[in-house]
Amino acid sequence: MKILIIGSGGREHALAWKIAQSPLVKQIFCAPGNPGIAEVAECIDIEAENIDGLYNFAVKQKIDLTVVGPEDTLMAGIVDRFRDEHLNIFGPTKRASFLEGSKVFAKTLMRKHGIPTADFKVFEDVKQAKKHLSTCEFPLVIKADGLAKGKGVFICKTLEEASKHIDDIMKEKIFGRAGDKVVIEEFLSGEEVSMLAITDGNTILPLPSVQDHKAIYDGDKGPNTGGMGAYTPVPSITEDMQLSIEENILVPIIHAMKRENRPYSGVIYAGLIITSTGPKVLEFNARFGDPETQVLLMRMKSDLVPLLLSTGKNTLEDTEIEWDNGASLCVVMASKGYPDKYEKGFPISGLETIRGLDNIQVFHAGTSMKDGKVVTNGGRVLAVTALGKNAPEAQKAVYGAIQKLSFEGAHYRRDIGAKAIYRKTS
Repeated sequence: MKILIIGSGGREHALAWKIAQSPLVKQIFCAPGNPGIAEVAECIDIEAENIDGLYNFAVKQKIDLTVVGPEDTLMAGIVDRFRDEHLNIFGPTKRASFLEGSKVFAKTLMRKHGIPTADFKVFEDVKQAKKHLSTCEFPLVIKADGLAKGKGVFICKTLEEASKHIDDIMKEKIFGRAGDKVVIEEFLSGEEVSMLAITDGNTILPLPSVQDHKAIYDGDKGPNTGGMGAYTPVPSITEDMQLSIEENILVPIIHAMKRENRPYSGVIYAGLIITSTGPKVLEFNARFGDPETQVLLMRMKSDLVPLLLSTGKNTLEDTEIEWDNGASLCVVMASKGYPDKYEKGFPISGLETIRGLDNIQVFHAGTSMKDGKVVTNGGRVLAVTALGKNAPEAQKAVYGAIQKLSFEGAHYRRDIGAKAIYRKTS
């Protein structure tokens, strides 16, 4: 088989690394890819939003399956274009991708179909949004409606803070058209967890629980990022809790999308918070998470390719996944200044010393080549990931590997996995 992966980050590197292990696959292409991906795939100079270019390449190369990484590409309608021409592609259609592409749509859908989530109101007018703030209890949450690279959510502790974020989103347009509308919702207390599932629209195959770490600093302090690290499994998510999430959230949302004439297939990602009254949805994503994908694929023992193919054939009910019984943990090494302004082009040292180590993978998230050397080219640069018998072992391996890696201004959290380890030992 020939496989085309779309994207250039750590998630796509993890997908390429896992897909390359399949005996079914003869050749992998990635558009546009990165230097890490180039070790297992041929990188093609086509941007992820260039739907025509990607389609023409897939036809010319007779690609057997295309796997979409970024949400922007899904929202651009690549799945519709490929399926209209009878090309196999993994991911939801443009209409189905609105589950991530519009928080207003997702929240309204959840309210309509009784899926547990925070209470909320939607605003298109700055003055009306600010007027509503005077009636709210703090803290509260303000979200830009559209795609914002994981940075469009603000937890506001004061009226002044909330008012400023509304101005930033709706007046200053820091997220562009994604800020034409805002969602103002109640703040929910509890532990956050990510639950991903693969679905063909009829059958849902839940993946193990993951805990992402969005905040830039230790102790979950500072602004949100695209994700600074993750681990799986999450000790607090018991089998009963996972079953509850499947029955009350994952299955209902797929049925709701079908009833709304937006049939959903691909990966569905539920960002949840476990409150005192049970799990509630913070957000839905329409693709593999990043860095959730890195830790999940490290634990997955099964071949990923038949799983991806089964969603297009509606044969997911005949598919099972075998998992390693241990734990996987990922720590993101980021550029100084991220998630705000940062510089690029710094050489990365130590990559050769990591290559070949057992149960350690360095997934490239924001890198490029310059004068024959791998250099930084993004906010999140490397996703250092390990598999261990348990969380402490995986954590020790990751931070040990990080000591061998360096680039100017490298920043990373030093507490990824601490919650799992504390819970296990307390």
